[in-house]
Amino acid sequence: CSVLVYFLQDGDGKVSRVIRIGTRKSQLARIQTDSVAEKLKELYPDVHLEIVAMSTTGDKILDTALSKIGEKSLFTKELENALERNEVDLVVHSLKDLPTVLPLGFTIGAVLKRENPQDAVVLHPKHAGKSLDLLPNKSIIGTSSLRRAAQLKKRFPHLEFKDIRGNLNTRLKKLDENNDFSAIILAAAGLQRMGWETRISQVLWWRSCCVVCQGALAVEVRARDQDILEMVSVLHDPDTVLRCIAERAFLRHLEGGCSVPVAVHTEVKNSQLYLTGAVYSLDGSDSLKETMQTSIALDSQVSIFQRVGITALKVSGAAQDAAERLGVDLANLLLSKGAKEILTVARQLNDAR
Repeated sequence: CSVLVYFLQDGDGKVSRVIRIGTRKSQLARIQTDSVAEKLKELYPDVHLEIVAMSTTGDKILDTALSKIGEKSLFTKELENALERNEVDLVVHSLKDLPTVLPLGFTIGAVLKRENPQDAVVLHPKHAGKSLDLLPNKSIIGTSSLRRAAQLKKRFPHLEFKDIRGNLNTRLKKLDENNDFSAIILAAAGLQRMGWETRISQVLWWRSCCVVCQGALAVEVRARDQDILEMVSVLHDPDTVLRCIAERAFLRHLEGGCSVPVAVHTEVKNSQLYLTGAVYSLDGSDSLKETMQTSIALDSQVSIFQRVGITALKVSGAAQDAAERLGVDLANLLLSKGAKEILTVARQLNDAR
C-alpha cells in the first residue's frame, strides 16, 4: 500500500507538508485534537495541519450499553480505517478508548501528559450542594461504565444505577432537562478540558482506582511511517507512558475490557512505579485489589519496539520493559487469587442482562 504525501505551496512559493489529523466529531474530541495540533504546530511551524472529523460506531449506537454492543474499537474503528486508507496521517484518541491489542500495522506514537484520571459526580441542579452520600434512597445515577457502577454499588447501596449514553453535551442535557437521573458519573478530565469544572459536584478521590489510561491522550499512527512516528514522539510524557504501559499490560493479561469491571491506579515516585489493580463483580460485592511496584531507573537505551501497542522512541526501553512486566505480574497475582472467576461471572451476567 503506497503512502500518499501532500504538500501545499503558498503565494511566495514556499512549500509545506500537509499532515491530516483524524478525530471524532464530538466537541470534546475536537478540543482534545486541537490541543495536540497546537503542540505540533509550535514544534513544527512549517507543517500545515488539517483536521478531519468523523463519527464512529460508538457515536452512532446510543440506545445500547457499551458493554453489550459486543464489538471492540467502538470509538476508534472508523478512524483507523481512514488511517489505513491514507486518508489521515495520525489520529487523536482518548487512550482509554483504545483496545490493548491494536490492528496490525498501527501503533500509538505518542502518549501525552496525563490529566486528572479520577471520576467526577455531576448532580442534577435540584440536588446542588449535596454529595452521593446525601442523595435520597433509590436515586438514579447514570453511568456508561460497568466499573464505575460496580465500585459505587458497594459504597452506596441506597442508590440505583442506570446506563446513560452519548457525548458529554448529550449526557449533561439528559441530566439537566429531565428528571431521569439524580446525578451522572463522568471523567473529571473531560469536564476540565471542556471548561466545565464548575459542574463537578464531587470528585471520587475515595476510590482512587479508575479505568485504564483515563485522562491520557494518545496519537495513533501507521507503524511504517517513520517520519510521522518521529514527529509525534516528542509529545510523549515519560511518566504517563510508563504508567499507561503498566495499566494496559495489566488489562490485557486479565483479558478485560468494557464488558467487565477492572480498575487501576498508578503513581511514579522516586524512580519507583506503583500499580494498584482491582477486579469487581457486577454488584461490587466481590472484589480483589492488590498493589505492586517496580524500579524504573532510566537509561539511554533507545526503544524501537511496541509494548501493548505503544511505541515510545524517546523513553527508556528498560523502564518500559519493567512497566510491562509489572502489569503482567500484578495480573498474575490477582488471577492466582480468583480474579478469573470473578470476571467470568461478571461477563456472563452482563451478557445475560
